[in-house]
Formats: sequence, C-alpha cells, structure tokens
Amino acid sequence: MVEPIFDYQFRLILIGDSTVGKSSLLKYFTDGKFAEVSDPTVGVDFFARLIEVKNGTRIKLQLWDTAGQERFRSITKSYYRNSVGALLVYDICNRTSFNNIPLWMNEAKRHIEPHRPVFALVGCKLDLVRGGGAAQREVPEEEVVAFAQRHGIFHIETSAKTGHNVEQAFTAITQEVYNRIQSGEYKVEEGWDGIKKGFARPSSMDFNLVEAEPAKTSCC
Repeated sequence: MVEPIFDYQFRLILIGDSTVGKSSLLKYFTDGKFAEVSDPTVGVDFFARLIEVKNGTRIKLQLWDTAGQERFRSITKSYYRNSVGALLVYDICNRTSFNNIPLWMNEAKRHIEPHRPVFALVGCKLDLVRGGGAAQREVPEEEVVAFAQRHGIFHIETSAKTGHNVEQAFTAITQEVYNRIQSGEYKVEEGWDGIKKGFARPSSMDFNLVEAEPAKTSCC
C-alpha cells in the first residue's frame, strides 16, 4: 500500500498590473492572513498549497506571483510556458487595471501555447467598496460578468483583507483544470510542468522489519 502525498501538481500563474493585489491574494490563500504591508514583487515569487477537488483528489498547487511592471516582463514571460492556468487579477477600484486584462490574457495565451490555459478573472479589494468603504468602485460588476461570459471564463470578486472568496477563486480554477484532465483534454506530458503526476510514499506497514544480525567480532 502507498499513502498519496498528492495526486497531481498544477502550476498556476497570477498576472495583472502592479499593485492590484496579487501578492496579498496569495498571502491570504497560503498563510490565511492579510499582509498589512506588501512590497512590490520583483520578478517572480513562489508559493505552494495542497487542496482537494470535489471527488477528494488531492492537488498540489505551484503558484507563481509575477511582477506587473513592464521592466520585469522579460523575466516573467519564461514562467508562462509551463503553466496550465492563469488568474487574471485586477483592482475593482482601478479602471485601468481592468482595461489591461485583455492584454494580459493574450500574452498568457501566446506564451502558454500550444496548451490552452484555464483562466479565472479575479477582482481584488472588494472590502474597499463594501460596508461603507471609502473607495470608489470603478469596474461595474455587470461589465465583468459580460467580459467573462464573452470569453467563457470563471469570474469572482475577492478581498484579501477579509478573506472573502479567496479560497473559492483558487478552488474554481483548480477544479476546471482537473475537469479537463478527466475529459481527456489535458494530459500529463513529458517536458511540461503545467500538470504533473503526484508523488506517493510507502506506508509504514510496507516496511519489512529485518532482525539485525549480531555484530561480528574477532579475537586475538
């Protein structure tokens, strides 16, 4: 018998303009807490977490947080190729960050080809406009819904400060990747890190206990 550590490993990348909340989103998802102070990502940061999809299959997520600044694009492009999915992240209080989502989506498609990536459209900083928040919503939810339907992708609004919908954002994209494996659209391929088979370790019951032989000694 073997005890699985995880059944599959999926590699996901978070993309979007600088300061939209990618790092805070990942911090809450992996550590369960909000980072009050978050420095801009330089190049790429790496996170990981184990979750389960609906049938109990255990998935290890490799999560790559990319810098949104133009000067880091040459670094982050190399991380697209081996990703199976991308979270398109924007700030609901920043119109420009949403306007740039098609550019981020096209860039991901171009670099992840020949594979077809799973996308999730994720709005951040919902807490700033809810419950008497002082910030102004610049991206109407109806417009987000229309965009997501037009491109056939999942969408959700989140708050890394309160944790609202953070878990659901990552669970949804993970479930969709797994569904595509089940349907045969995705396969584990040699040389591609987007999807990998998991690792297993032997159960303690599998070890055969061998009685140690007495030590051999020599006499003079």
